[in-house]
Amino acid sequence: MAAAGDKAKGQTGGDQKEKKRKESILDLSKYLEKSIRVKFAGGREASGILKGYDPLLNLVLDNTTEYLRDPDDPYKLADDTRPLGLVVCRGTSVVLICPLDGMESIQNPFISQE
Repeated sequence: MAAAGDKAKGQTGGDQKEKKRKESILDLSKYLEKSIRVKFAGGREASGILKGYDPLLNLVLDNTTEYLRDPDDPYKLADDTRPLGLVVCRGTSVVLICPLDGMESIQNPFISQE
């Protein structure tokens, strides 16, 4: 009888996990196989073709180019670039994702829609 009670608790725990899941406010599926530019924590920037991603914003970019910084001013980008090829970008360091072919405005997800 204790096993049945444990089983019931396990089922309600699973239901609560399903309720806590939220949709990502960023839909990257429409940018698959398109060029994007990514800014990282620490100031690095790169652009490439988005090949894949996951819910943690880990990104797979192909034909990636890194934009090098100016040696005199680390906050300014130089005109120099270097090719990186196929890259996996860790989602915790991604600060900004921008499509190279233009942007679109989205609704602010933090303002209540009434």
